[in-house]
Amino acid sequence: MWCRRLLSSSLVWARPVAPGGGGHRAHSALAQLTRILESQLDAIRGAGTWKSERIITSKQGPHINVEGSPGGILNFCANNYLGLSSHPEVIQAGLKALEQFGAGLSSVRFICGTQAIHKALEEKIARFHQREDAILYPSCFDANAGLFEALLTPEDAVLSDELNHASIIDGIRLCKANKYRYRHMDMRDLEAKLLEAQKHRLRLVATDGAFSMDGDIAPLREICQLAQKYKAVVFIDECHATGFLGPTGRGTDELLGVMDQVTIINSTLGKALGGASGGYTTGPRDLISLLRQRARPYLFSNSLPPAVVGCASKALDLLMESSAIAQTMAAKTQQFRSKMEAAGFTISGREHPICPVMLGDARLASVMAEDMLKRGIYVIGFSYPVVPQGKARIRVQISAVHSEEDIDHCVRAFVEVGKQRGAIL
Repeated sequence: MWCRRLLSSSLVWARPVAPGGGGHRAHSALAQLTRILESQLDAIRGAGTWKSERIITSKQGPHINVEGSPGGILNFCANNYLGLSSHPEVIQAGLKALEQFGAGLSSVRFICGTQAIHKALEEKIARFHQREDAILYPSCFDANAGLFEALLTPEDAVLSDELNHASIIDGIRLCKANKYRYRHMDMRDLEAKLLEAQKHRLRLVATDGAFSMDGDIAPLREICQLAQKYKAVVFIDECHATGFLGPTGRGTDELLGVMDQVTIINSTLGKALGGASGGYTTGPRDLISLLRQRARPYLFSNSLPPAVVGCASKALDLLMESSAIAQTMAAKTQQFRSKMEAAGFTISGREHPICPVMLGDARLASVMAEDMLKRGIYVIGFSYPVVPQGKARIRVQISAVHSEEDIDHCVRAFVEVGKQRGAIL
């Protein structure tokens, strides 16, 4: 009600009523909009899928402070896979870039928004992934929004896993290519779709390397075999793989031995690589050149702030100097998964630090997450529309900087809350 009065009064003083009752019509339209919005919001609350934002009052890390929660909180909900979000050298690199290059460029890249550090980071990303070139975006969502429209025409086809990230789905929607959706990681269905798509000029298979909601990894060997058989190009989104999957953290293509068969990679600087923001595409030089000319999120967005570039660049340096941090992930992930499964929980996916605790019921996921916070564990319940109806879960994410004691504490809290709420016996 307060919102309705505020919006209505703002409308009256900001836009004088015209003769003939125009103000009444505007007020009626606003009242109708408010009723629609209130109805939709009430439905979200009623379904138990309302998403509240908790306020963190400290740096990101395995131990954080949360407004309204006394004492330190163990954080098992961040994409901070390598713990670099608050690494001293990463922070120092960001400060140095801020002092040397300023707060921002106030412009897009091709006008007056490119600095030497942007080009250096792009070269470093390409070298890290063993590709020819790379292009930076404000986020990987933007990288996915820019790729498909710039590359594909009505003569082409794109074949997308049905559980791909929303940014891939939205990017594909923007392009005019013929669209095929294959069942999640179903190679028989993908092959059938590839066979059907042979009539098109170019075929692009698009998949997440690691799927963020379920913690499963795309069968890239099989995908690449089918792509070779049916003359298709392979694209992977590596946001939940870059930096920690594979022997040296290059991602799922390194993990599965197909680095020379995946043509295009999109990924993020906002997770393992410093945790700030930013995304990129890396691949053939000609493709990157085309994106600089045609990708709308690149052409019409300000360049990445220097501090973000500095942080990400240092994160890549640390990763390329040593893969020791990344190599600790497997043991800690196995520790959590095995102990949770022994307690009776169902954990989706395999061998990935994303460990979804499957609960099914949205309200149960929400109340259990709140119970966990009271016990000093920060986790979040995921429900529709973030995940399909009936597949609500609490997504736990293991970081290289979690200690074994941290993980055991988290498991004990889950067991206690799970028994209390009837999730396990």
